[in-house]
Amino acid sequence: MRVCNVAGCGVIYPTDEGGRCPTHRREARQARVSNKVNSTRGHLAFRDAVLTRDVVCVIPDCVQWATVADHYPRDRKTLVDLGLNPNDPQYGRGLCSVHHNQHTAATSPGGFRA
Repeated sequence: MRVCNVAGCGVIYPTDEGGRCPTHRREARQARVSNKVNSTRGHLAFRDAVLTRDVVCVIPDCVQWATVADHYPRDRKTLVDLGLNPNDPQYGRGLCSVHHNQHTAATSPGGFRA
């Protein structure tokens, strides 16, 4: 048996279950999976449609496979604010992860969650 390693918890649980009690493990898992927008049926359909259409990264002279469905020319938040469907493939483009990360760094200081 072991004591949960979260300060002030004190719950005792079986040793083979890791460093946190079941409640704190569940809370940590939920905190890690906080971006639920990317797992909705609509977003997954958007991603599939964009990556089916844009198999190769759309940035000129790039020959890498497109692995990210990027909202473009407006970001997802702007599309929602304008009352447009952010899951419509016409508002997306296929990018390789390098170009997606460069675009996100340039247009969203602090990342996409900022």
